[in-house]
Amino acid sequence: MGLLFWLLATGLANAESVNAQPQANQYVGSEVCRDCHQEQAEAWQGSHHDMAMKHADPLSVRGDFADATVKFKNQDNRFFMRGDEYWVNIQGPDGQYRDYQILYTFGWEPLQQYMVQFEDGRVQVIPFAWDTREKQKGGQRWFHLYPETTPTDEFYWTNSGQNWNFMCADCHSTNLSKNYDATTNTYNTRWSEINVGCEACHGAASQHVERVKNAQLADKKQAHVGLTRDLAQAVNEWVFKQGSTTMQPKAIHPTDQLQTCAQCHSRRTQLNETADHVKGSFLDKYRLSLITPELYHHDGQIYDENYVYGSFLQSAMAEKGVTCTNCHDPHSAKLKVAEEAICSQCHLASEYTPEKHTFHQPDTEASQCTTCHMPKTTYMQVDPRRDHSWHVPRADISQHINTPNVCTSCHEDKTAQWADKQVAKWFPNSKYRNQQHFSVAFYADSIGHSGAADALAYSAQDSSLSDIIRGSALERMGGNTGKNTLVALARAVKHESELIRLGAIEGSAGYELNDRWQILVSLLSDPVLSIRAETAAALVSRYSEMSDAQRMLINDPLNEYLEIQRFNSDRGFGLVNLANVQRDMGDLADAEQLYLSAIEIEPYFENSYANLADLYRSQGKEASALAVLQQGMQAQPKSSALPYSMGLALLRADQSDQAVNYLRQAAQTAESNAQYWYVYGLALEHRDLLAASNALYQAYRVGGNPQHLYAQCEVLARNLSAGKVKAPFQQCLAELSQVAPPQVIEQLKSKIR
Repeated sequence: MGLLFWLLATGLANAESVNAQPQANQYVGSEVCRDCHQEQAEAWQGSHHDMAMKHADPLSVRGDFADATVKFKNQDNRFFMRGDEYWVNIQGPDGQYRDYQILYTFGWEPLQQYMVQFEDGRVQVIPFAWDTREKQKGGQRWFHLYPETTPTDEFYWTNSGQNWNFMCADCHSTNLSKNYDATTNTYNTRWSEINVGCEACHGAASQHVERVKNAQLADKKQAHVGLTRDLAQAVNEWVFKQGSTTMQPKAIHPTDQLQTCAQCHSRRTQLNETADHVKGSFLDKYRLSLITPELYHHDGQIYDENYVYGSFLQSAMAEKGVTCTNCHDPHSAKLKVAEEAICSQCHLASEYTPEKHTFHQPDTEASQCTTCHMPKTTYMQVDPRRDHSWHVPRADISQHINTPNVCTSCHEDKTAQWADKQVAKWFPNSKYRNQQHFSVAFYADSIGHSGAADALAYSAQDSSLSDIIRGSALERMGGNTGKNTLVALARAVKHESELIRLGAIEGSAGYELNDRWQILVSLLSDPVLSIRAETAAALVSRYSEMSDAQRMLINDPLNEYLEIQRFNSDRGFGLVNLANVQRDMGDLADAEQLYLSAIEIEPYFENSYANLADLYRSQGKEASALAVLQQGMQAQPKSSALPYSMGLALLRADQSDQAVNYLRQAAQTAESNAQYWYVYGLALEHRDLLAASNALYQAYRVGGNPQHLYAQCEVLARNLSAGKVKAPFQQCLAELSQVAPPQVIEQLKSKIR
């Protein structure tokens, strides 16, 4: 539909409407934009944004549906046509193979996924994807994205992890309304455009169209009239400064570009569909994930998918005012110039030659800037994505805390120690090598090192670090209560950075109510929704101890928190969070019903069972608690948390023999959970001493916490008279002496019986 036709159809061409009060901005669709912005439309057409989601038709489908058969686990999966419709015959959640119609395509390259819609409005992504790469590169084939999943897994294709309405829709379509009905557990999801159109970034454009209709469309001054978002670059001019090898910003101007892109290019939880994350705070609509161990390595390198924004915020480029379109064309999403020329837009090419900087052969992949500063991690089996934090490679850190290193990722036969020595030869005067780094504090915290609390507190207050790193250091401080922790928190809650204030909430978790209240009370009236809502949720656990005045202060932000959870009540975590608040406020009946609802809509979500069991236990209903845990283990056999909870419950019931079996199941299922191995080892002491020793050593091996190694030595020391443990004790003592001070070793020797 052309511009003139749209104007006539909407009445905007009526002379009387020209001088009328402008109506609220409405979405008009990308076709309306095309008439005036042909160059941009042509760049966008066929891009990842354009092809983010489409109705399944010959123009969008790339996979082979010509009666193709793929064998998976000795079963045939078929991809075929019925007339002009696309169909698959694959396994459903009950184990039976059925025909499902493909209604939508998802993505374009290097893989394309396909979606099925069910009667309750759920749109689900099937487990098979089409590899769109060239055949000689291994592509042009069907492959299973999650070959190890079973119907009890979150990421089984009919479960919540592959649900488009919750997981994907907000980013892959324009002006989306989820429209989840909690009373019927159904969706009526709607959008303005099925893909990522012009208005997904520029905002609703009806006022723009109205205001330019009588203007000369070639007048560039009119290009953004009526649009509310400023998507310009933050730096208009880069200048050379004496002594610097990198161009510097002449000035940095406020712009909406980063927060607009961050809507989709970030790891976050959506809070609502009403707040303006561009003109307001990003954290008013989305809760950004900080640098957590689940998503990032200790030094901030990407681990799980984070979609760029969390990495970018760590970088010096973000601080200098670089925005996405400094490198990427905003409409095609491709690089603006050749990769080898992108960096030299700001970095003086004469100073970053192979002879001076890369020390690898020119025109090779090893000599590219991105190879060392933007290493790739492959997700979804065929999709390599670059790290956008632009870290300086730190082999000196890798050799101590085992973080990935770009040198040894190529030179696989070499060690991080070798890489560190090589870097020292190339850059003997480097300001980076052996420089203090926040990753040491993050690593120390992960292994329970005694110095971790102070190291995190210092990192949280280090103004040379990015806000997201400082906020993450604060978040990891949860449970600490030392003097430096308190100082860091007191400063954080008053900081202008939203991410730093956000991190302080979890960082205060170690304090009792009165102290925690004093630390966080100012955040209950914070201008940012995520902060005040999470603060209320953090404090409500002591609701019964609060004064009337405190309850009045917490009331409004707590209601906002509850509204966020209701928005997410299509997921188990939303209902469990609602239930937790009801439990804390003393409404145990409502809490129980909400936990049961969470189990009903997402039976494989283990937290529902664990929390309901705790509720029953608090009421003295031990039998009900055990029954719920048993039910949970049947519904989610891969859970480690539920058998762990069952083991603890049985220990409390003085049924140690049964408890040990569940604790072993928890430890073996989790594999790398040091706490589970530790508790399992302690429980074994009077049943199988050598097995207890091995379990405690495994706790130390997977977690690196010297306290677990000490526990192993202590158990052996207490039982030296039992025989067969003298050698293991001496070996344990020798290893402990490498990581513990001499007085600890002497203390342990004093316990020998």
